[in-house]
Amino acid sequence: MSSVLYDTPGPKARVRNWIYTAAFLVVFGLAMWWVLAIMAENHQLDAAKWSPFVTDGEIWTTFLLPGLGETLKAGLIAMVIALPLGALLGIGRLSDHRWVRIPVGAWVEFFRAIPVLMLMLFGSALYVRYSAVSSELRPLYAVVTGLVLYNSAVIAEIVVAGIKSLPRGQTDAAKAIGMRKGQIMQHVLIPQAVTAMLPALVSQLVVILKDTAIGGAVLGLGELLSMNRQISANYSNTIATLVVIALLFILVNFALTNTASWLERRLRKSQKGTGAVVAGDVAEVDAGGAAGVGQAP
Repeated sequence: MSSVLYDTPGPKARVRNWIYTAAFLVVFGLAMWWVLAIMAENHQLDAAKWSPFVTDGEIWTTFLLPGLGETLKAGLIAMVIALPLGALLGIGRLSDHRWVRIPVGAWVEFFRAIPVLMLMLFGSALYVRYSAVSSELRPLYAVVTGLVLYNSAVIAEIVVAGIKSLPRGQTDAAKAIGMRKGQIMQHVLIPQAVTAMLPALVSQLVVILKDTAIGGAVLGLGELLSMNRQISANYSNTIATLVVIALLFILVNFALTNTASWLERRLRKSQKGTGAVVAGDVAEVDAGGAAGVGQAP
C-alpha cells in the first residue's frame, strides 16, 4: 500500500531490489569467507580456544554471568531513572510558562551535547571528592549518573517529537470540551504519543545497555565486556571471548526489542479499539482522509 512516505515498488523495482539483495549477499559471503580464512591462519578457529565456553562451566559462573548481571543492573537502574526524568523534561519543554520551558530547554541541550563518557568521568570525580560512596560502588554510581544525565536529555527530545507528531485536532478537540493543559497532556496526548515514541525509546534503551561497556573500559565497572580481559588472561582466546560477549549483547538487545514490539502491537490494538489516532495512521489519514470524507463507514 502506498502512502505519502512510501510508494509500493512496481515489477521493475522488485526485480532490481532482488538483484541488489543477491549482490549484497554474495559480497557479504565473500567478506565472511575472507575473515574466517584469516582467523584460521592465525589459529583463532582452533577448538581449544572455543571449547572452554562449552566444557568449562567456570568461565560462565566466574566471568560471563556476573559480568552480564552487572551490565543489566547498571542498564536497568539507568533506564528506570532516565525514562521518567526524560518524560518530565520533555513535558517541561512544551510548557506554556517561559520560566519552566527555558531552564528545561537549557538543561536538555547542555547534557545532550556532552559525551556520555565525559559525564561518567565527571560523576566519578564528584563521588571521589564529595561523597562517602565506597570504592566498590563508585564505578556503578558514576556509570549510572552519566547514563541518566545524557539519556534523559535525549529521551526528552523523543517525548517532544512524539507529542508534536500527533494531529493538531487532538488538542483542539480536548480544548473544545473544556480540558485544561495538564489534562490534555495526561489524558489525550501522552497516551497516544507513547505508541509513536516507542521505537525511538527502545533504540535509546538499547544504547543505554551498550554504553555500560564504557564504564567497564574506563572506570573499572565489572560489566560484561570488561570480563574479556580476565577471560583472555586465563584462556588466551581474545577473539573467541569477544565473539561470545557480542552474541550475549545481541541476545539481550534482541529480547528487549521483541518485548517492546509486542508492547507496541498491544498499544496499537487498544488505541484503535478506542478510536484514537496512532502514529501509523497519520500518513494514511493524510493520504486518503480527504477522499473518504462523506463516505459511509
